[in-house]
Amino acid sequence: MLRITPSIAIPDEELEERFVRSSGPGGQNVNKVATAVELRFDALNSPALPEALRTRLLARRDSRITADGVIIIQAQRFRSQDRNREDARERLLNLILAVLKPPKPRIATKPSRGAQERRLISKRERAGVKRQRASREVDYD
Repeated sequence: MLRITPSIAIPDEELEERFVRSSGPGGQNVNKVATAVELRFDALNSPALPEALRTRLLARRDSRITADGVIIIQAQRFRSQDRNREDARERLLNLILAVLKPPKPRIATKPSRGAQERRLISKRERAGVKRQRASREVDYD
Protein backbone atom coordinates (compact mmCIF):
# COMPACT_ATOMS: atom_id res chain seq x y z
CA MET A 1 0.00 0.00 0.00
CA LEU A 2 1.31 3.42 -1.01
CA ARG A 3 0.24 5.93 1.66
CA ILE A 4 -0.06 9.49 0.35
CA THR A 5 -1.78 11.15 3.31
CA PRO A 6 -3.37 9.66 6.43
CA SER A 7 -6.71 9.56 4.57
CA ILE A 8 -5.48 8.72 1.03
CA ALA A 9 -3.69 5.49 0.15
CA ILE A 10 -3.26 3.52 -3.07
CA PRO A 11 -3.63 -0.25 -2.63
CA ASP A 12 -0.95 -2.50 -4.15
CA GLU A 13 -3.57 -4.08 -6.45
CA GLU A 14 -3.83 -0.78 -8.37
CA LEU A 15 -0.07 -0.60 -8.97
CA GLU A 16 1.20 -2.73 -11.83
CA GLU A 17 4.94 -3.43 -11.83
CA ARG A 18 6.87 -4.88 -14.74
CA PHE A 19 10.53 -5.76 -14.51
CA VAL A 20 12.73 -5.32 -17.56
CA ARG A 21 16.44 -5.35 -18.27
CA SER A 22 18.15 -2.16 -17.27
CA SER A 23 20.45 -0.14 -19.50
CA GLY A 24 22.37 1.30 -16.54
CA PRO A 25 25.43 0.06 -14.63
CA GLY A 26 25.78 -3.52 -13.50
CA GLY A 27 28.44 -5.26 -15.56
CA GLN A 28 27.54 -8.76 -16.71
CA ASN A 29 24.62 -8.72 -14.32
CA VAL A 30 22.81 -6.20 -16.53
CA ASN A 31 22.51 -8.78 -19.32
CA LYS A 32 21.02 -11.47 -17.07
CA VAL A 33 18.76 -9.86 -14.48
CA ALA A 34 15.69 -7.67 -15.03
CA THR A 35 16.40 -4.91 -12.50
CA ALA A 36 14.63 -1.93 -14.11
CA VAL A 37 11.04 -1.31 -13.01
CA GLU A 38 8.14 0.04 -15.04
CA LEU A 39 5.41 1.11 -12.63
CA ARG A 40 1.93 1.71 -14.04
CA PHE A 41 -0.93 3.36 -12.17
CA ASP A 42 -4.35 3.93 -13.75
CA ALA A 43 -5.16 7.30 -12.14
CA LEU A 44 -8.25 7.86 -14.29
CA ASN A 45 -10.06 4.76 -12.98
CA SER A 46 -8.61 4.63 -9.47
CA PRO A 47 -11.19 4.71 -6.66
CA ALA A 48 -8.41 5.53 -4.17
CA LEU A 49 -7.97 9.12 -5.41
CA PRO A 50 -10.47 11.88 -4.59
CA GLU A 51 -12.06 13.46 -7.67
CA ALA A 52 -10.42 16.89 -7.20
CA LEU A 53 -6.96 15.33 -6.82
CA ARG A 54 -7.50 13.11 -9.88
CA THR A 55 -8.55 16.12 -11.99
CA ARG A 56 -5.46 18.15 -10.99
CA LEU A 57 -3.17 15.14 -11.54
CA LEU A 58 -4.50 14.39 -15.03
CA ALA A 59 -4.46 18.09 -15.97
CA ARG A 60 -0.67 18.19 -15.51
CA ARG A 61 1.28 18.37 -18.73
CA ASP A 62 3.65 15.54 -17.88
CA SER A 63 5.16 13.07 -20.33
CA ARG A 64 4.69 10.26 -17.79
CA ILE A 65 0.89 10.56 -17.98
CA THR A 66 -0.71 8.95 -21.03
CA ALA A 67 -3.87 10.11 -22.81
CA ASP A 68 -5.70 7.19 -21.14
CA GLY A 69 -4.89 8.56 -17.67
CA VAL A 70 -2.24 5.96 -16.89
CA ILE A 71 0.90 7.11 -15.10
CA ILE A 72 4.03 5.24 -16.24
CA ILE A 73 7.20 5.60 -14.20
CA GLN A 74 10.43 3.89 -15.24
CA ALA A 75 13.15 3.41 -12.63
CA GLN A 76 16.57 2.00 -13.44
CA ARG A 77 18.86 4.21 -11.38
CA PHE A 78 20.03 1.41 -9.07
CA ARG A 79 21.52 -2.02 -9.66
CA SER A 80 19.01 -3.90 -7.52
CA GLN A 81 15.40 -4.57 -8.35
CA ASP A 82 14.20 -3.71 -4.82
CA ARG A 83 15.85 -0.28 -4.80
CA ASN A 84 14.46 0.52 -8.27
CA ARG A 85 11.02 -0.59 -7.10
CA GLU A 86 11.20 1.74 -4.08
CA ASP A 87 12.49 4.55 -6.31
CA ALA A 88 9.54 4.17 -8.71
CA ARG A 89 7.02 4.20 -5.85
CA GLU A 90 8.68 7.24 -4.30
CA ARG A 91 8.57 9.11 -7.63
CA LEU A 92 4.86 8.29 -8.01
CA LEU A 93 4.28 9.55 -4.47
CA ASN A 94 6.13 12.81 -5.23
CA LEU A 95 4.11 13.28 -8.43
CA ILE A 96 0.84 12.93 -6.50
CA LEU A 97 2.05 15.09 -3.60
CA ALA A 98 2.88 17.88 -6.06
CA VAL A 99 -0.80 18.23 -6.98
CA LEU A 100 -2.22 17.47 -3.55
CA LYS A 101 -2.67 21.12 -2.57
CA PRO A 102 -4.83 23.17 -4.97
CA PRO A 103 -2.97 26.08 -6.57
CA LYS A 104 -3.58 29.56 -5.16
CA PRO A 105 -5.77 31.63 -7.47
CA ARG A 106 -3.85 34.42 -9.16
CA ILE A 107 -4.81 37.92 -8.09
CA ALA A 108 -4.60 40.40 -10.96
CA THR A 109 -2.41 43.41 -10.19
CA LYS A 110 -1.42 46.56 -12.06
CA PRO A 111 2.10 47.94 -12.36
CA SER A 112 2.69 50.98 -10.16
CA ARG A 113 2.91 54.46 -11.69
CA GLY A 114 6.65 54.55 -10.92
CA ALA A 115 7.20 51.22 -12.69
CA GLN A 116 5.30 52.45 -15.73
CA GLU A 117 7.35 55.65 -15.86
CA ARG A 118 10.66 53.77 -15.48
CA ARG A 119 9.64 51.51 -18.35
CA LEU A 120 8.78 54.45 -20.61
CA ILE A 121 12.03 56.26 -19.72
CA SER A 122 14.12 53.20 -20.58
CA LYS A 123 12.22 52.81 -23.87
CA ARG A 124 12.95 56.46 -24.73
CA GLU A 125 16.66 55.99 -23.90
CA ARG A 126 16.87 52.86 -26.04
CA ALA A 127 15.10 54.58 -28.93
CA GLY A 128 17.59 57.46 -28.66
CA VAL A 129 20.54 55.07 -28.86
CA LYS A 130 19.08 53.43 -31.96
CA ARG A 131 18.30 56.82 -33.54
CA GLN A 132 21.94 57.90 -33.03
CA ARG A 133 23.22 54.73 -34.68
CA ALA A 134 20.94 55.15 -37.68
CA SER A 135 21.90 58.77 -38.29
CA ARG A 136 25.59 57.97 -38.85
CA GLU A 137 26.42 56.83 -42.32
CA VAL A 138 29.97 55.71 -42.91
CA ASP A 139 31.44 55.69 -46.39
CA TYR A 140 34.23 53.09 -46.62
CA ASP A 141 35.23 53.86 -50.26
